[in-house]
Amino acid sequence: MIAFNKYNLMGVFVKMKEPVLVILAAGMGSRFGGLKQITAVDDFGHAIIDFSMYDAYQAGFRKVVFIIKHEIEEDFKRIVGCRAEKHFEVKYVFQEKDMLPEGYSLPEGREKPWGTAHATLCAADAIDGPFAVINADDFYGRGAYTAVYDFLTSEHPDNEHAMIGYLLKNTVTENGTVARGVCMVKDGYLTDIVERTKIAKRGENAAYTEDDGATWTELAGMTPVSMNFWGFNRSFLDDIKELFPKWLDKTLPVNPVKGEFFLPLVADDLIKSGRGSIRVLDCNETWYGITYKEDMPSVVNAIAKMRAEGMYPDSLLD
Repeated sequence: MIAFNKYNLMGVFVKMKEPVLVILAAGMGSRFGGLKQITAVDDFGHAIIDFSMYDAYQAGFRKVVFIIKHEIEEDFKRIVGCRAEKHFEVKYVFQEKDMLPEGYSLPEGREKPWGTAHATLCAADAIDGPFAVINADDFYGRGAYTAVYDFLTSEHPDNEHAMIGYLLKNTVTENGTVARGVCMVKDGYLTDIVERTKIAKRGENAAYTEDDGATWTELAGMTPVSMNFWGFNRSFLDDIKELFPKWLDKTLPVNPVKGEFFLPLVADDLIKSGRGSIRVLDCNETWYGITYKEDMPSVVNAIAKMRAEGMYPDSLLD
């Protein structure tokens, strides 16, 4: 294992915790129509998550926490986990809908998971240091992992966190709407982030709707967005835990079945309250993802091109 050390403010030599890579893989891929987390995107049986782990390993990560559902546990461990365990210290965490704060109960008819912030909170006991969070089905590019890893192993305030920023025009699909955290950035720091759950491509630009398509609001293609790639100090888990009951109190009366507790909501609350900051890391990478089945060919072709250019070997973590 790689060790990280530094001197604290009293001049005492202390050992730093290794960064942990937290992979959100509990979603069942409803729009894609299958378990896209473990769907092969090359001729060697690798899923996007295998490329993510390969890139993360190259960047320096050696610990991985997978957040999954019990329903996919056997397949996930057989297809993904067995590869990861050869190279990483691996832990598995389950996101369950009934994992709620004391005094709260699962609303009748609730089938949907509670969202990315809730998933991350479910993994709190498995995270022992600074950590990165990614989606299992997004291809972020190696530069993104290097940027986050370097941030997590560098000197910065405990209440300063990081986010990889992408340009909106590079993150939308021709095949339907997507959800993105739309950002405002000043002097390299996030000042505002709003989760827009239905964004559609409009040429080089895009537009979002909040009323199922009755009206649309334009968004410039150069708008910075979050693709849910974060670098957090462990203190962020306390921020999630503190905000979750407040969010439930606000959301349950109006949207008990479908409301989702997203990481951008916590990040935005942190910023607006002045309790912390989010540094935006530019990595100059192109994002690829499979939101719909029709997205598959473009992802397969992009990965094949990168492999032909020598970026990836035929065998990743086998």
